[in-house]
Amino acid sequence: MAPCALTVDSLNPKVLALANHLGNAITHRAQCIQNEIETKPGSHPFDELIYCNLSNPQSMGQQPNKFFREVLALCDYPHLLERSETNSLFSSDAIARAQKILDLFPWRATGGYSHCQGTEGLRDVIAAGITSRDGFPCNAEDIFLTDGSAPPIHMMMHLLIRDEKDGILCPIPSHSLYTSSMVLQGATLVPYYLDESRGWGVRISDLKKQLDGARSKGVNVRGLVVINPGNPTGHVLVEENQREIIEFCRKEGLVLLADEVYQENIYIADRKFKSFKKIARSMEFGEGDISLVSFHSVSNGYYGECGRRGGYMEVTGFNSEVKKQIYKVASLSSCSNISGQILMSLVMNPPTVEDESYTSYQAERNGILSTFSRCAEAMVCALNRLEGVTCCKAEGAMFVFPSVRLPKKAIAAAEEQNTGPDVFYALRLLENTGIVVVPGSVFGQVPGTWHFRCTILPKEEKIPLFISRFMAFHERFMEEYHD
Repeated sequence: MAPCALTVDSLNPKVLALANHLGNAITHRAQCIQNEIETKPGSHPFDELIYCNLSNPQSMGQQPNKFFREVLALCDYPHLLERSETNSLFSSDAIARAQKILDLFPWRATGGYSHCQGTEGLRDVIAAGITSRDGFPCNAEDIFLTDGSAPPIHMMMHLLIRDEKDGILCPIPSHSLYTSSMVLQGATLVPYYLDESRGWGVRISDLKKQLDGARSKGVNVRGLVVINPGNPTGHVLVEENQREIIEFCRKEGLVLLADEVYQENIYIADRKFKSFKKIARSMEFGEGDISLVSFHSVSNGYYGECGRRGGYMEVTGFNSEVKKQIYKVASLSSCSNISGQILMSLVMNPPTVEDESYTSYQAERNGILSTFSRCAEAMVCALNRLEGVTCCKAEGAMFVFPSVRLPKKAIAAAEEQNTGPDVFYALRLLENTGIVVVPGSVFGQVPGTWHFRCTILPKEEKIPLFISRFMAFHERFMEEYHD
């Protein structure tokens, strides 16, 4: 038999350099426990898992938005528009919207390829939505419709990173998408730590220190990633901090990569989402002053359409020759999926007050966001009552990211098992309570500190059970490992 042509050692070393996802041990064990609960009732001190590791709302029981799904159904099966009963089954504005969308496609068929940037008419709608949101014009030619936010992030890393001497400033903690993408491109990660004592804000002095340190080592720092609202931290940047970041990027010649996928999820009255583009334009910085790429997605917000894979990036502040290269890379994937394109246009142009669906749409939207807010507040209040635990207020997104001051005996026990202290804590939590969280080391954290990310997505009626189980576990854990 001929030897296998492919071995692990012969794979791309950049793939091998990717860190194993530290949450995999938790996820794998949770899957095993789920199987044991189903096949061996009574084998654990709980009869169900509480999944707080998933940022996947509809898998947690959230219902899809009625208006969005009506329009998608009609676009997917246009023959419904020819049937008389459709007028009683679907809202009039959903029917009108579907008709208008179908007119954008040859033969009114949504199964074909579109322009590689996305369907022109849908980009026009999204550009109008951005203009309305920001109060500053958006050019549809700056919009690239994508399969969620991950592909355009990878695309920009392809464009920015030339070799290992190029680097990107990336927040710590942050979604592993960014650090993984940099590893695959062979880039140098230039970390900057968010300030937990200031509600996870960005310290410009730290940015400058990290930038200067990287440059002194010969690293060409090309861009800066900022996630607002934050994942995994759940913070929302204040406008003054955003202005400082924009000025820093402008002064230092950095491309600002703004992840704004949770822009709909804001839970405190005195903090509103403002896009980095809106802030830059209000500072009178135009196309020639700062290069800015903004990312958005249908996976998050109150809609949670993760499986629909819709998103966009808005590219501003690049000259025409650079934009040609962005277009060239975008054309390699033919186009993003059409259902995602349609859904992204609906997110950016939802029903208005004169539409039949407006009342029900607003009720669904506000109901979901209010539930998120109540769940977040209940979790934060409970966690802050625990010994050694501090948790910043959840201002936005879908997460809380508490810090846990673990006893030395617990850290020693983790070392004996050759695992990280936060992973050790999360595994013990899972085994004793059925609560599934993600260790902070997955996202990065200040050395010597330990965190975990917990989503606010469990059904609201499950929150009291989450709190009671967690508090009882933590009290026993701290007693067992007390210094």
